[in-house]
Formats: sequence, structure tokens, C-alpha cells
Amino acid sequence: MASHVVTLIPGDGTGPEIAAATRRVIDATGVEIDWDVQEAGADVMDRYGGNPLPDHVLESIRENGTAIKGPITTPVGTGFRSVNVSLRKTLDLYGQVRPCKSYPGVRSRYEDVDLVLVRENTEDLYAGIEFEEGSGEARELIEWLAERGQTVRPDSGISIKPLSVTGSRRIVQFAFDYARKNGRRKVTAVHKANIMKFSDGLYLRVAQQVADENSDIEFDERIVDNLSMQLVQRPEEYDVLVCPNLYGDIVSDLAAGLVGGLGLAPGGNFGTHAAVFEPTHGSAPKYTGMNKVNPMAMMLSGVMMLRHLEERDAAQRLEDAIAAVIAEGRSVTYDMKPTRDDPTAVGTSEVADAIINEMGVRV
Repeated sequence: MASHVVTLIPGDGTGPEIAAATRRVIDATGVEIDWDVQEAGADVMDRYGGNPLPDHVLESIRENGTAIKGPITTPVGTGFRSVNVSLRKTLDLYGQVRPCKSYPGVRSRYEDVDLVLVRENTEDLYAGIEFEEGSGEARELIEWLAERGQTVRPDSGISIKPLSVTGSRRIVQFAFDYARKNGRRKVTAVHKANIMKFSDGLYLRVAQQVADENSDIEFDERIVDNLSMQLVQRPEEYDVLVCPNLYGDIVSDLAAGLVGGLGLAPGGNFGTHAAVFEPTHGSAPKYTGMNKVNPMAMMLSGVMMLRHLEERDAAQRLEDAIAAVIAEGRSVTYDMKPTRDDPTAVGTSEVADAIINEMGVRV
């Protein structure tokens, strides 16, 4: 009998390749996992009436409580909404954690960066409350606003940004709980309360209240544009950053850039009843089937998953093996070589082989 049942969603584009590599290295840790493989994304839409996220996939995650997924393509500007956003909203995975950590051997302008980005996942401009330009709903809303002295151009598309006391309180508390459990020293709330006084202002006020209730952890706050500059200048001043949804998405990519890019940026999404782990990067469909892309972000997401499952020794062994392969610099993909056309670059599956060998397991 397996000790853990985990939903595995390979994704689309290059997702299945990096998911297969990730599954192999997790299995090589010796942790017993019964993988419940479920398909989602653009590749399965025709089979499920145009739905990229079939109900049975959600039911699998609800039943198992833990899932790991490869990247899934999201159309830009048109088409279905992001599967990632739908997963987070449907399962109420309100807290996203994106660690950004320096590993020796990665080409970067910075050393010893160790940041954790905590992002609210369900509210803000990602709530999906939108009105298309020229639609009757948009015209009605513009007229309603005009009656109240607010001028909006008639050819506008409109997105609404809700931030609630409930959502703000639980994500900031989540950040303090994470900091306490993982031995972090400080939580910084990120906002734009100087401009958006009734949304970000609410968020900041609630964050300060929660900080007062968690006085064992240091707290401060930063306006998001000022934070972005300071992260580039002196990232060592920051530890855990807790952000509303949009800022969290943007700042986490900035932080990933400090440590070498999205190829090393893992993520986990946490709710009351389930957790879903995923790499931060996209599906890179142009590289599908080429055994070329870097699987380490999803593998590091697997490290996060193992820690969530309380398999901490296995998680540390896997992270140490990944770090050793990075430091050696031989069995890494093209994006981690000194030049992107380096002929010594290896493929996705060969990275998995090297990590498994580093853990002392024969491939």
C-alpha cells in the first residue's frame, strides 16, 4: 500500500516531458507514491466538450488532497481562461508560495538570494470580473459610473479589482504561519495603498492588524514599485513577501530573475483542503517533444510537495542532488550553460538521470 496518493497532471506543450522527469526523480527518493495521472489543458478539450479542466480532474485533487502539475498553455487575449487560475479559484487554493533561492553554478548577477513570495490567489484583478469593450454590460456600467460623476471612455474594456478583509486576512496570516514554520525572520506586505486607497488600502490595514497579532515575527510594508527597485538593489533586505494577486505574479517573476530565471522557480498553491504544486514557467509549446527544456522548476516544486507531505529527509536529498548537478554544470539543459548554443547541453530526461545518479540510485 502506497503511503501517499498524489494527483499528477502532466499538462500540455512540454509539460508531459518535464512531468515524466519529475516523477522519476521523486520516485528515486524512495518515497512511496501512488500516482493518480489526470489529463488537463488544451490537448484534452476536444474530448470534454471544450473544457480544459474536466470535473473528474478536480475531483481527483479533492479526493487525494495533493497534486503536482506540469505547465498548461494559456491563450493570450482570447480563448479559455487560464486552467491554473481556474484550479486555484475552484479549489480555493488561496495561498501561493514561490521560493526564489540562489544555487551555486547558476549564472546570475546575484548570490545568496533567499526570498519567498506569498501571493493571494483568488481575488484582485484575477477574479475574472470583466466587461468587454462595446458590450451592453460595459455600456451599462459606464453609464452607471457617469451618473455618479466618474468618467470612463465609452470604448473601454473594464476589469474590477476586489480585495476583501477575509481574503487579505487569511493570506497575511498564511504568510506569518509559513514564516514561523520555516524559520524565516520577516514578513513584508506589498501594496499600492497610496493610490488605491479602498482596495490596497484595505489590504494594508488588514496586514498591519494581522502583524500586531503575530508580533514574534518582524513586519514591514512596501509600495510595490519601490519594492521592485529595492529588490534589484539589495534583495538581502527581504525575506517573505506577501502580496495581492497581481503584484505577486509580477514580483515573483522579478525575484526569479534574481536567481537565474523561471527555469529554477517552483511554486505551490495551498488551500484548506488541498495543495497543488507547479513550476512558475509556461508550457513552451514550440519545444514540445524535443527533450530540450529544463525540468528543474517542476522538480523543485516536487521538493516543496515532499516537504508538504512531511517527507522532509527525502525532500532535502532531492534538493541537494539538484543543487549538486547545477553546481557541477555538466548535465544541465541549454538555458543553464554559459551560452545557449553550447553543444554539451543535455536534454530533459538526461537531467533526471544525473539527479537520480547523484542520489546514489542506478538509472
